[in-house]
Amino acid sequence: MTEISLYQRLNKKKFIPEKVAEVGVYYPETSLIYEYILNGTPTILVEADPGIANLIRSHFHGNNNYSLYEVAIYDSECDIELVRSGASSFIADLNSSPAKVNDGINIKNLNKIKVKATTFDKIDDSHIDLLAIDIEGCEWYVLKYMKSRPAVISIETHGGLYKNPFYDNIKKWMNDNDYEIWYKTKSDSVFVKRHKIKIDIKDKTLLFLTDILIFIIKLKKVITKIIKGLF
Repeated sequence: MTEISLYQRLNKKKFIPEKVAEVGVYYPETSLIYEYILNGTPTILVEADPGIANLIRSHFHGNNNYSLYEVAIYDSECDIELVRSGASSFIADLNSSPAKVNDGINIKNLNKIKVKATTFDKIDDSHIDLLAIDIEGCEWYVLKYMKSRPAVISIETHGGLYKNPFYDNIKKWMNDNDYEIWYKTKSDSVFVKRHKIKIDIKDKTLLFLTDILIFIIKLKKVITKIIKGLF
């Protein structure tokens, strides 16, 4: 069954963002805010990999409603090493990322490139009201320096055996800034500003069931890993 997209869910809630942003786009067709870009909504895109950034420029050629920043978002302005691992490319300095935890990859065997990094406040204009973040363990650095307070924030928090290394920071920030969780996917948690989008009993029930499913999937992977370790 095809998962309902963020765009479809927000349409059902009759929420129309005035400005959207995505940090960690990967292929343009996979963007969580793809429909908003196509319909002309002012957009900020951030993608560290220069090859992917060129694909984005080519795909959205003719669209003049977006700004693309070819940088990584980090805790400081510096040059950093990006480990190329497809949709799971990550910063080499991170102790935990989905590719490391779920795939057990060895970064010595992967292609690495130097990229520019900056803090998100250098990009954020304070007017973002829908934000998607998927940067393989560095999501916290976006929130840490963000000036906007979007009505909706989608952020990669989990997946398989992986749990975002800054999950506690993320959860505290959401609580401190008056956000509540709306729903989860197999890898993301979507938060909304309280009173901006109404969370009903159906949403709460689906969230409860999704949490159970995520737990079962993780438990199965833990058991599989233990069994493999015995042989």
